[in-house]
Amino acid sequence: MFKSVLKITTVAAAGLAGYSVFNQRQALADEKRDHGQLRVIFLGPPGSGKGTQAPRLKDQYGINHLATGDMLRAAVREGTELGRKAKDVMARGELVSDDLVIGIIRDTFAKPENSNGFILDGFPRTIPQAEKLDEMLSQQGNSLDKVILFDVRDDTVVIRNAGRLTHPTSGRSYHAVFNPPKVAGVDDITGEPLVQRDDDREEVVRKRLVAYHKSTDPLVDYYRQKGILAVIDAEKPINEVTASLEEILKKH
Repeated sequence: MFKSVLKITTVAAAGLAGYSVFNQRQALADEKRDHGQLRVIFLGPPGSGKGTQAPRLKDQYGINHLATGDMLRAAVREGTELGRKAKDVMARGELVSDDLVIGIIRDTFAKPENSNGFILDGFPRTIPQAEKLDEMLSQQGNSLDKVILFDVRDDTVVIRNAGRLTHPTSGRSYHAVFNPPKVAGVDDITGEPLVQRDDDREEVVRKRLVAYHKSTDPLVDYYRQKGILAVIDAEKPINEVTASLEEILKKH
């Protein structure tokens, strides 16, 4: 009798545990649907943690991390009309125009996989670019929901970049000390080799920081005046930064 009761109790507990897991997964799926579209810009220097946080938001909100360079390369690789134009411009050693970049961004936004919204990283870099992006979204009946500034000291950025490792295909980023891969030197998902870029050297990083501040500081004021800027302390541990992001986006 006791064994029978114990068996029934054990099976019931297992069933409840399975039901609880199912409910958690269902709640997450429902939450993703309820969020609707979410259009976010990440501002911050290389090494501020944008590439680490973006995949976490993708999992929770179903929105992709769209970096300007990745979108340009994809358009060229896919042989789109704008991609061919961009390829010709780059082959001549010229800068791709704002209008061409905006067109490629517009095409990227229109893809089914970006129907839930986006995290835009690397664009805009100037006030005119920000205005063109606003105009493009307005023509679609949309607008930005939030611009998030990853606030971090320059010295911290230099330290972070020195140990940064990247998976070239996906753009996933790691750090040899702060966010190491499960197996040294290889990507957690694919097992493919990670690389360290030449432009992560200290002297290169400091030059890029000068250029970053020159272009980004006016953008910070631009979005602050629009009332959509949020600033997070990106020097906190990774999980605390994630919690800060979730708290900001929860208010959307």
